[in-house]
Amino acid sequence: MALVLHSGSTNKNAYKALIVAEYIGVDVQLVKNFEMGVSNKTPEFIKMNPIGKVPVLETPNGPVFESNAIARYVARLKADNPLFGTSLIEYAHIEQWIDFASLEIDANILHWFIPRIGFAVYLPPAEEAAISALKRALDALNTHLASNTYLVGHSVTLADIVMICNLVLGFNRILTKSFTSEFPHVERYFWTMVNQPNFRKILGEVRQTESIPPVQSAKKPSQPKEPAKPKSKAEPKKEVKKDLAPPKVEGAGEEEEAPKPKAKNPLDLLPPSKMILDEWKRLYSNTKTNFREVAVKGFWDMYDPEGYSLWFCDYKYNDENTVSFVTLNKVGGFLQRMDLARKYAFGKMLVIGSEPPFKVKGLWLFRGQEIPQFVIDECYDMELYEWKKVDINDEAEKERVNQMIEDYEPFEGEALLDAKCFK
Repeated sequence: MALVLHSGSTNKNAYKALIVAEYIGVDVQLVKNFEMGVSNKTPEFIKMNPIGKVPVLETPNGPVFESNAIARYVARLKADNPLFGTSLIEYAHIEQWIDFASLEIDANILHWFIPRIGFAVYLPPAEEAAISALKRALDALNTHLASNTYLVGHSVTLADIVMICNLVLGFNRILTKSFTSEFPHVERYFWTMVNQPNFRKILGEVRQTESIPPVQSAKKPSQPKEPAKPKSKAEPKKEVKKDLAPPKVEGAGEEEEAPKPKAKNPLDLLPPSKMILDEWKRLYSNTKTNFREVAVKGFWDMYDPEGYSLWFCDYKYNDENTVSFVTLNKVGGFLQRMDLARKYAFGKMLVIGSEPPFKVKGLWLFRGQEIPQFVIDECYDMELYEWKKVDINDEAEKERVNQMIEDYEPFEGEALLDAKCFK
């Protein structure tokens, strides 16, 4: 009998077992045509879990409920896998962080989120307490991750899987960028993990919410009583007018504000530059031979030091880059989040070294004389790097630019693990 997980396909608690299954190579299948509120109310489901909660894992030896227990069960199906660590103390730390993820992170995210969507009574003092407790927990997590790539040891464990699945709901629904920016190591950890192949296969593309859900109105149940009054027809009409007026005002306000995002980017207001960025990108892409003589020379022929500036960047936490694919995914995620600057930038990112820890260094060309403020504001990865403006009058720095554009190897005496281009 196959392992069958009874849950909807978007349940963050079901993700735990599914990601574990990917890591250890076990087949766990989601039940077909599961409908929340219907499938989990059937007599067959109630036999598996008397209180009707999901997920439930159906196994040859009987059902298992509670998501952390299910994830533990699946993780133990194959011996000698690294998800429980390599020693007794690592096992204890994994259990420690699983409890922390459940009691300090997940519980407080839910205490904040659930009342706002109308599934519990909204009480401002209770929300303040939940936010305060969540910040305290994230601050502790941020401190731990300042010197650790993973929660325990040097590879993904069950603790990371449970933690990320609990954070996914928060990032998707209520933890805005302005909130999570206080915890840069948590952000780095989260985006690194969700872009790992086994996570991404189950989670898909994760996007951070741009706003906190508004509190649901509690006045709706009283509205049907209004039309039931037979005495005055005028009053209901007045009520309707009053009810309709605010949406019109809000709608008008939204229409007035809508053009704001269409305002020109400040970089578009700079004096025209002789350098046409797209022409350089085409030259770079189309040059297949004699790269130094054609593309690099062509770059300097096109370069406009008044309209553009060059910047070196060096990753601040290279000692964390102990796993090659994690480091490569980290750089790939950075380049994805830089997409907002594609019209105004060109970049090269080098992953350097034949063995860990790997170094990450980059070269960026930006429109204007400074790193664009909107890039600093919107791309959290920027603060994870040290930035230095290139002095093009310094021949050594200019040669370093040439080598980074060219993917010259060995770079600064070391082999290149990979070179990625943003264009």
